[in-house]
Amino acid sequence: MAKKQQTFAEAMTELEEIVRQLEQGDVPLENAIDLYKQGMELSQFCHSKLQHAEEQLISIVQETGETTAFDPLKGEN
Repeated sequence: MAKKQQTFAEAMTELEEIVRQLEQGDVPLENAIDLYKQGMELSQFCHSKLQHAEEQLISIVQETGETTAFDPLKGEN
């Protein structure tokens, strides 16, 4: 499960381990379900972190000095 102070790298490492275990196929069904749920939570945590980072990095500084969000669907204008 995603921890409160977990970093993106730690969550990815944990998610990779869960995927590895599930791909091996020798996990009992009950454990596989728990691992799947945990993996989904980690995936959501990582997606949220990436989305937040993207929002911080993709911005446009207007001529006035204001920063506005960049919409990749609309281009820079």
